[in-house]
Amino acid sequence: MKSVRNVAVTFIRSTVCVQRAEMCKEVKTKVLRLSPQTCNGPSVRHEDRTEGNAVLTCTMNVLKEGHVVGVPTDTIYGLACLAQNTKAIRKIYDIKGRNGQKPLAICVGEIRDIFKYCKVKVKEELLADLLPGPVTLVFERNEILNTELNPFTSLVGVRIPDHAFMRRLCQMCGEPLALTSANISSHTSTLAVHEFEELWPRLAVVVDGGPIGDESRLGSTVVDLSVQGKYRIIRPGCALSSTLEVLEHKYGLSVDSAEA
Repeated sequence: MKSVRNVAVTFIRSTVCVQRAEMCKEVKTKVLRLSPQTCNGPSVRHEDRTEGNAVLTCTMNVLKEGHVVGVPTDTIYGLACLAQNTKAIRKIYDIKGRNGQKPLAICVGEIRDIFKYCKVKVKEELLADLLPGPVTLVFERNEILNTELNPFTSLVGVRIPDHAFMRRLCQMCGEPLALTSANISSHTSTLAVHEFEELWPRLAVVVDGGPIGDESRLGSTVVDLSVQGKYRIIRPGCALSSTLEVLEHKYGLSVDSAEA
């Protein structure tokens, strides 16, 4: 049986240009390229679907082995690992040089998954109005979530990116991904894989979904919904106005007193 590493190298040689493949050999990582249609296209050609499935399978396999991967999202590039794998979580903090008191969000594939890992105090319709999208919703965590993920807080942020590859990857893994930006802590967020090349040697796979269009580099809007009937903006992000429109005008939530 071939190792995941051998499968990945074979796939690179067949789908990525020679120059990129040579680069991968030098840094001993695996860069798997997706077409834009595979990432988000409404109709996917057979060859794009086949390519996408191969990248998904390889990425899922290395995640299951406890590795960290670089992935595209709908806002910026991210680093991901299995949220239930404590050793993998520690790897992400080490790779980023991240303060151990800064939390990681989780990423899931479907709205129903949020109810499994979080104690939701808003209507499901509200979730559907914001997700999938560039928003991270913060709730009280459920006991099923790894206690070593953000052990310093009872809350957890959850994302469903508006990105077909990421949603499918979560679905295939069957458990949440821990997700953070693909950069050294305090450095600029990244919109293309070459912008975090310095991290490649420490990643099992880098999924190249092409350049991400959000030039703001702000990342998702982060909003705390852990208090019933209230909201608190933790990070304005790239979708603040549309998020406030949903929270205040459609569902009548008010600002948490901690925010006022």
